[in-house]
Amino acid sequence: MQRASGILLHPTALPGPFHLGDLGREAYRFVDFLIKSSQSVWQILPLGPTGYGHSPYNALSAFAGNPALIDLQQLVDCGDLPGSRFEAVAADCSGIDFMQGHSVKSKLLREAGRQFFERPAMARSRDYQSFCNRHSDWLEDFCLFMALRDNFGGQAWSDWPEALRRRNPGALQEWRQTLAEGCRLYRYQQYVFAEQWSRLKGYANHHGIRIFGDIPIFVAYDSADVWANQGLFQLDDQGRATAVAGVPPDYFSRTGQRWGNPLYRWDQLAEEDFRWWLRRFDHQLHYSDLIRIDHFRGFQACWSIPAEEQTAVNGRWVEVPGRALFEKLRAQMKDLPIVAEDLGVITPEVEKLRDDFGFPGMLILQFAFDSGPDNPYLPENHAVSSVVYTGTHDNDTTLGWWQGLARAQQDRVLDYLGVRQTDMPWDLIRLAAASVADLCIIPCQDLLGLGSEARFNTPGRATDNWSWQMAPDALTDELAERLARLSARHHRTRSQ
Repeated sequence: MQRASGILLHPTALPGPFHLGDLGREAYRFVDFLIKSSQSVWQILPLGPTGYGHSPYNALSAFAGNPALIDLQQLVDCGDLPGSRFEAVAADCSGIDFMQGHSVKSKLLREAGRQFFERPAMARSRDYQSFCNRHSDWLEDFCLFMALRDNFGGQAWSDWPEALRRRNPGALQEWRQTLAEGCRLYRYQQYVFAEQWSRLKGYANHHGIRIFGDIPIFVAYDSADVWANQGLFQLDDQGRATAVAGVPPDYFSRTGQRWGNPLYRWDQLAEEDFRWWLRRFDHQLHYSDLIRIDHFRGFQACWSIPAEEQTAVNGRWVEVPGRALFEKLRAQMKDLPIVAEDLGVITPEVEKLRDDFGFPGMLILQFAFDSGPDNPYLPENHAVSSVVYTGTHDNDTTLGWWQGLARAQQDRVLDYLGVRQTDMPWDLIRLAAASVADLCIIPCQDLLGLGSEARFNTPGRATDNWSWQMAPDALTDELAERLARLSARHHRTRSQ
């Protein structure tokens, strides 16, 4: 990597109608802000369609895009949605919340899909069909999964009739015909998402901005991926998980975190030459320029929790063949633009796996003051091949973190900074920019000086996450100039 800096902001947090950010005007304005502030990277979270709790790490598909991110104005512009209809609904829904926004937008997307098929434009029809053909390996299963989910009132696939649960070919064909309209509308949404994301990414890349994506190691149990590939996961004969993922007790939780994702059958994955994983990486690299592997240590060993356990305390570490997977990946791709999320319980084996493949790790400055001078997150201990953050989407904002520290902890931070009074969060932002780490990423909330009210996620909490939305016009020219000066001072601008 070259020395650079960027901003972490998930597209759902952009200003937008229905309390939802999207891939429209505000996304392009954000790219313009990155350009003005001399940044080189836009880091996002996973882009998949979210399920319960709207967590991007609990998506309904590892391959599909989130329809909630589709910009409706672009659908108006291309004739898929009447402008009057969009404006009327937007006016009526000005006060709705994040959850209601998803429902309203879903209805409008279905209307747009019907319009698209009733009055198809020749060029877009060809593009649509080409998209469906290129992505049929995952698209058909995903669209049927979603249509079935709607038909059965949102039930998990394990509660569907046995013939569907076990994917009886005759039953699948029968239901494809019965739910043909629903499947077609879901195909349309995926086509439009890919169309809009490709346009936005192209705009960013044209102006020197790289997209830093995210690929979770695990997938949601109630997902098209598990339903369509049951042999790749640790399931019983009824299709229910026998072991689930999580992490042991750590900084975030005294009882650990029980994520609930089904664990892989790594022996089966290896027998198939990791074909499913190679497809995931290849697919993700069409949507981003860099990839952060969430929970990288799970490629060396996973914390396996018996499914009947209510917490993560009674899990155990089980080694997995991550090295063999990355060797296959390296043979397929000359360069691996991967960053390892190596936070938490990291062993020498995990560090060796990361270093042997040359993956940069992550450094969190909020963790730097919890122990003595050997703390790996202190700037003097940083490695050049790393990505430094003030905090991530799983941390409190830096201002919220600072305000939550005990006085003795605050004094320790002030002593390290060599000041009597602090200018949080900019003290930590400057510390990150000055680090020797190649890449510096700052969460947008920290740039805006926001407190805990703007926290994006609290690990271990099932609800009230992922819904923070940036205020319109929060990213001012003055803020862009301040960030540009800081980046120039520490040799992190694109020209440098």
